[in-house]
Amino acid sequence: MLMQGKRVLVCGVANERSIAWSIAQRLHSEGAELAFSYPNEAIEKRVRPLAESLDSALVLGCDVTKDEEIDSMFAELAATWPEIDAVVHSIAFAQREELKGRFLETSRQGFQLALDISAYSLVAMARRAEALLAARRGAMLTLTYFGAEKVLPHYNVMGVAKAALESSVRYLAADLGPNGVRINALSAGPMKTLSAAGITGFKTMLHHHEERAPLHRNTTGDDVASTALYLLSDLSAGVTGEVVHVDGGYNIIGM
Repeated sequence: MLMQGKRVLVCGVANERSIAWSIAQRLHSEGAELAFSYPNEAIEKRVRPLAESLDSALVLGCDVTKDEEIDSMFAELAATWPEIDAVVHSIAFAQREELKGRFLETSRQGFQLALDISAYSLVAMARRAEALLAARRGAMLTLTYFGAEKVLPHYNVMGVAKAALESSVRYLAADLGPNGVRINALSAGPMKTLSAAGITGFKTMLHHHEERAPLHRNTTGDDVASTALYLLSDLSAGVTGEVVHVDGGYNIIGM
């Protein structure tokens, strides 16, 4: 099994339809030992039973807008796992009102919050995880979306945040590489998740994607999980700083 004996921190599971949950299940099936994080009590009630179903007892609280909570999570993790093999970062947020109307009308507070949670949190986590990952020449993986590259209806400030996230991956790859740590981003096609529910016209987006993508189907959790397994395992030992599309080829189509 590709992840036998490996320890992975998974951040961003909200429920059983989360992309991070599909990834966690696949990593577990390949032998990985998992730890999970949650941002608040409401999410904890959903995450803890899911974690237990994969034999995980490490379920750690962490609001990524607070440095002290990130410090606390990694300190608690290190107390149990002095070394880790991978971190999955599937964390993003924008206020619902910022995903309506024109991007031009984005508020300062809404912009700052979206960039803080969706992009800076990766930087903050990488800084704390570096020493734990370096011991095993581990890897980090974050989740992005095509809205970082092209304008998509109602994606607004989240598209800008994802663009910052993708650029951060490249800069982090340069910083982490000398210590043997890799970091990549996975750009999945539209999927029915909790966060997607906040995007106006999402059903239309799914239909359009299925119609236009070369494979003429929508992206599945298994599609994403398989690529995540590759990017977090030794199969991709020579890959870092990349944005890998898992969208049925939609991103290559111009017209």
